[in-house]
Amino acid sequence: MAVLGKIPVGLNCRPIAEADWEEVMSCLCRGFPQRDRGYWAQALSRQSQMPAVADFPRYGFVLEIEGKVVGVVLTIYVLHQGPEGEHVRCNLSSWYVDVDYRPYASKMIAVLLRQRTVTFINVSPAPDTRKVNEALGFRLFSKGQFAFLPVLNSMRSSYRVLEVKPDLPELAMLPESERRMLLEHAALGCWSLLCVDQEAAYPFVLMSRKSWGGLVPTCQVIYCRDMTELSRCAGALGRFLLRKGMFITLVDAVASVPNLVGRYFDDRGVKYVKGPNPPPLGDLTFTELVLFGP
Repeated sequence: MAVLGKIPVGLNCRPIAEADWEEVMSCLCRGFPQRDRGYWAQALSRQSQMPAVADFPRYGFVLEIEGKVVGVVLTIYVLHQGPEGEHVRCNLSSWYVDVDYRPYASKMIAVLLRQRTVTFINVSPAPDTRKVNEALGFRLFSKGQFAFLPVLNSMRSSYRVLEVKPDLPELAMLPESERRMLLEHAALGCWSLLCVDQEAAYPFVLMSRKSWGGLVPTCQVIYCRDMTELSRCAGALGRFLLRKGMFITLVDAVASVPNLVGRYFDDRGVKYVKGPNPPPLGDLTFTELVLFGP
């Protein structure tokens, strides 16, 4: 067993290469036995199709000892367009290190966190890793989730909800970055939607997911510009979702959301951030939830 303070000979941390996929998947299956090999194969395949961002690693890092993979962290780097210009966001996902080498897990994460201009997010921290996140300098940006029934909101008669397709004329009402994001998420199986009237178009991305034991049809807000637009369009979105058999919608929150009919659940679906450009609530674009699946 590894002893902290005595670095084993041959212990190395390096970026994942495609040649490592089989060992990476084996390691992740050891760490997350509830996920099968097909899940991780799809995750890595979808990462391979994402555009490269500068010279950041495409897949993440492995911790290896004499050529054997004993730890993995997957990374999803994306160039985001924010109010102050472009910035790089990285979703750290699926951290696992074999028990004998767990004292050196911080070595793998420390390599990543040297990138001071990158904003790192963790959208699925395991309960027993939350203190580790905080020790590494991460802070909460979502403390819970708000579950609401959008169909109970009143609907403005002028609003229409349109599913986004490449030839949808109303896409011209949005900036290029949002048009591209909506189309890419539609290709990944999300509902990319526009709520439109004669004056404006409000973009949303929603994703079906399992909640409450999979007994209640539920979807997650993957993208909205802000809670005000979500509240304004909730009634129209609710009628669209009702036709899809969806009744309850979840959105990340820190408290109850004004003008939505629902309930806030504290300490549910918490999410962490470290870096200069934390995402706004309601922005889970290009995260593991979308690429890997819920």
